[in-house]
Amino acid sequence: MKSNAQKAARLSVAPMMDWTDRHCRYLHRLLSNEALLYTEMVTSPALVRGGALHLLKHSQQEHPLALQLGGSDPQELAQAAQLGAEVGYDEINLNCGCPSDRVQSGAFGAVLMQSPDLVADCVAQMRSKVSVEITVKCRIGVDEQVPREILPVFLEKIRAAGCQRVTIHARKAWLKGLSPKENRDIPPLDYELVHEMKAAFSDMHISLNGGVDSLDQAVEHLDRGLDGVMIGRAAYHQPADILSTADMRIFGSGQLRDPVSVVHEMLPYIEAELANGARLHQISRHMLGLFAGRPGARAWRRMLSEGANRPGAGPELVVQALAPVIEASAAA
Repeated sequence: MKSNAQKAARLSVAPMMDWTDRHCRYLHRLLSNEALLYTEMVTSPALVRGGALHLLKHSQQEHPLALQLGGSDPQELAQAAQLGAEVGYDEINLNCGCPSDRVQSGAFGAVLMQSPDLVADCVAQMRSKVSVEITVKCRIGVDEQVPREILPVFLEKIRAAGCQRVTIHARKAWLKGLSPKENRDIPPLDYELVHEMKAAFSDMHISLNGGVDSLDQAVEHLDRGLDGVMIGRAAYHQPADILSTADMRIFGSGQLRDPVSVVHEMLPYIEAELANGARLHQISRHMLGLFAGRPGARAWRRMLSEGANRPGAGPELVVQALAPVIEASAAA
């Protein structure tokens, strides 16, 4: 039987550092009931050695929700997975795709593509501690590796360790010479290889990530036989374009979500968070792209960007910033 997370993985929003925090995820969930949401990457040393359990904080409304872990010590990752499962995450994902090659516990992220046996051990240890699904997010290869040779070996190893679901970022990662930002754009995409892996590993749930910036593209990949598509920056910068129709188009459920209504639904959340010590800009920064490409969007962004950092800024600023959007829509 499919888990909630596996069903939701037909469309997911990528884990993105400094972006997909709990405020961002609350907004995204108002736009889509169905899509799978991911935390920012949390390192296992931070949880296990640092005791930074506040990094696991989330609201019940965010589910289905996956925790992404970074690390390379199998026992430590298993402990971190246990901490995540205990607070209710629907999935624990191991990051084998981030193009940063060091953290205090040693190598993690994309460099793990060079150590498929170690990744398999990590998966096995994590699975031994939790009942929720353990998944992997990886690249097609790193540095001088030949993706068509290394990727099948990598998938074979993690499948044997009990990983049945993987998200493949369809680019190589260059660990030296390219920054993490450049690694998102410069290495060429190889979507065909991901489709070939689905044909070769038909029993695995395979999602594609990298360069997908519209629901139309996502639907094309799903129609060709992939199990899921993960969208990153487009879902963040144009959340309404990607998520407001996702339930209908991808999952065959729900209805179109109006971003104006979503803003109104955010107001009680903003009020509650401010009462707990949050600052408006910590929440509103994730809302700047809600009206991307629509009349009034520039005024919306400007008013929030300029005003949300001011002392005492609250929900009334958001309502004020919404006025030009409503006026422009009425005049159209």
